[in-house]
Amino acid sequence: MSSPELILQVLRSELRAAGLTYKMLAERIGMSESSVKRMFGQKDMSLTRLAEICKAAGVALEDILRQSADVTPPNDTLTLEQEKSLMADPKLLLVAISCLGHWTLEQIVETYQMTEAECILNMIALDKLDVIELRPNNKYRLKVSPAFHWRSDGPVQQYFREHVVADYFDGRFDGKGETLLCVPARLSDRSAQEIVLKIQQLVAELARFHQEERRLPPEQKDGFTLVVGFRSWEFSAFTALRRPQVKPEPASITHHIGPRKR
Repeated sequence: MSSPELILQVLRSELRAAGLTYKMLAERIGMSESSVKRMFGQKDMSLTRLAEICKAAGVALEDILRQSADVTPPNDTLTLEQEKSLMADPKLLLVAISCLGHWTLEQIVETYQMTEAECILNMIALDKLDVIELRPNNKYRLKVSPAFHWRSDGPVQQYFREHVVADYFDGRFDGKGETLLCVPARLSDRSAQEIVLKIQQLVAELARFHQEERRLPPEQKDGFTLVVGFRSWEFSAFTALRRPQVKPEPASITHHIGPRKR
């Protein structure tokens, strides 16, 4: 991650900590909300504009620059040990997933059968696991990147494969904003790699929407989950119907020992 990206990451964190939305910030600096979102999304901001935003947010530009210099770029995944710790406690896993969705402590307690004390203890555990940084008044900062994903060979992904996937695909996918596509194709390795890149771009776009709309009222949002799979594959029932491959007979070879007869 480049230095400008780190500076904007720290700035976003400070804006969230101050409870300042893009709309509120836009009003304070005399810009439209869409222009502010575009400025942050494109990571295009002059030093003068950065100083103006810091002043509007009540934070010192020097603090932002110093924090960004000390920031270690967040990881896209957790370690195997971290995932094992989450899987050892269902409520800890629930709070971790809720935090990854930027839920507040109040939202978690209102939604799930968990007391405030239990939720705080789980947040403390997540802080010790280095998943979040717990702040005063039970606020927190995620210590993973917006492109976070579970380890492909880890226990959380394995649990999802065994218990979650069937439940997910049990739906009809015909609700508002829902779709299910299965598109077969024969591609070269180069084209397949390009498709993977486009999927990664889609995930980044989803993360951007998730981040930008975090401050919307709960009644204006719903929980959506994107599950994307792309691999070289054939349905096993179809594979069983393939014609058997006939191997060519090996050429007959006569090995002579000693001198050949003339």
